Amino acid sequence: MSPDQILLFIGAALLLAVAPGPDNLGVLALGVSRGRSEALGFALGCAAGCFNHTLLAVLGVSALIAASPLAFRALQLAGAAYLVWIGVQALRSRGAQLANLDTPSAEAGFLPYFRRGLIANAINPKVALFFLSFLPQFIRADGWPAPLQLAVLGALFAVVAAIVFGGIALAAAPLGGWLRRRERLTRWLDRATGGLFVGLGILTAVGIR
Repeated sequence: MSPDQILLFIGAALLLAVAPGPDNLGVLALGVSRGRSEALGFALGCAAGCFNHTLLAVLGVSALIAASPLAFRALQLAGAAYLVWIGVQALRSRGAQLANLDTPSAEAGFLPYFRRGLIANAINPKVALFFLSFLPQFIRADGWPAPLQLAVLGALFAVVAAIVFGGIALAAAPLGGWLRRRERLTRWLDRATGGLFVGLGILTAVGIR
């Protein structure tokens, strides 16, 4: 894998992790309403759940490559279309609203919320579909075997998510108040993410990667 390939992927993963979404807004809401320990547990649980989707992507994409390079190209095109659709939705978004996403529970502390984040992320079919669409866009034909590239990219995504979500958890209380006073920022983050998705999808569709 080349340095520019890895840096491009890390940049995309960082933008995706920062852009308002169910995971990071859930971490933020938990930090405000429950505390840093619970928010940090949920944050790292969500990041750990990415390994499950990475494994599914490795197995699924590897099977397609073994069966037919044409089928793999069809998957790339389908993924490109899906990413463009996500991008258009993000561009049309009016910005995410910070709300209390927590539900009443007698459990408290790091481990119970780590389990909640892990399970919520690992069994989410939308995240599985996203990984299956997103990771293959960064595979290089002249690089390492595709399964190894996918595994490395998935691990990098999980690390980036852990760092970003963990940072949100540790700074939840002041960050929550700051974001509430700057609703336009979430709209611009959505637009930046939408532009990334649309651009990546178009470049993949026309064969420029």
